[in-house]
Amino acid sequence: MFEFAWPWAFALLPLPWLIALIAGKQKHHSTLMLRIHALAHMGMTNTKVTPSRKWPHWLLAIVWALVVASAANPVFRGEPITLSEPGRDIMLAVDLSGSMREQDMAYQGRFVDRLSVVKAVLSEFISQRRGDQLGLILFADTAFLQTPLTRDVDTVAQMLEESQIGLVGRATAIGDALGLSVKRFNEKSQSNKVVILLTDGQNTAGNLKPEEALILAKDAGVKVYTVGVGADGRNQGGLFSMLGSSGAMLDESLLKTIAEQTGGQYFRATDTQSLANIYKELDALEPQAEQEQTFRPVDALFYLPLSGALLMLFLAALWRQLKQRAVVGDA
Repeated sequence: MFEFAWPWAFALLPLPWLIALIAGKQKHHSTLMLRIHALAHMGMTNTKVTPSRKWPHWLLAIVWALVVASAANPVFRGEPITLSEPGRDIMLAVDLSGSMREQDMAYQGRFVDRLSVVKAVLSEFISQRRGDQLGLILFADTAFLQTPLTRDVDTVAQMLEESQIGLVGRATAIGDALGLSVKRFNEKSQSNKVVILLTDGQNTAGNLKPEEALILAKDAGVKVYTVGVGADGRNQGGLFSMLGSSGAMLDESLLKTIAEQTGGQYFRATDTQSLANIYKELDALEPQAEQEQTFRPVDALFYLPLSGALLMLFLAALWRQLKQRAVVGDA
């Protein structure tokens, strides 16, 4: 639909005529002239000429009308488009400590290491987050931001797949991971700030204590869901049951405290299915809070009348020049 965004600008149309009328009365001129400084004495020389006056007046009147039309900001508005604005930002904090190598979790008929199971199940969770903003933090001796919050979930999934155990050491810096997650939310004032922290151990490294990071999370209104990864030693036979599982080193008390005090929840992932079920529960606990926004694309067209005005000015200058040459030639 075509319209003028600022139609009140057309009130300026009679302005040159009013100015000329007032000036004419003051100088007792009987002829009404449209005075525009850019066109004053255009193409005139000391040679006495008698150009036609009627045509330039109409030409300049058209120029002024086109300038005013451009100032009125003509636009073309397209059909309404509805977009959903996600209200959920999720930061994934994944443990890459050495204990994530332990092969105590069943996946597709065989036991694989914990990180492989986390990657397989978490990748599916990520692929279903269309419309959400996801970020990825990897931690071991310390924590670092692998992917900032983004709607490009494919990139997040790729970065997770490329992560390797030992990339940032072999210890477990839970406090650093939580603190960095909270820091990445600082620029978000209105959103569901959610951290999903997956680990199989206890805090053994880092510059920030988990208790200090917990205070930061509570102050920032960040909700933390903690996931303890690793078999509990009761679901396995053979070599795993004889050697036990380092899942016993998991600091469940800390993870439960972090989750409870931030309004989240603690989950225990002992196998692939339980980990997959956790993500289903997270969807129910943290529904996607979308807000629909409707807008109409707008194409600005002010340049069309403005281009027409410039073309008219060029024609006016050309006309005066040719008229002047013709008069001089006759003389």
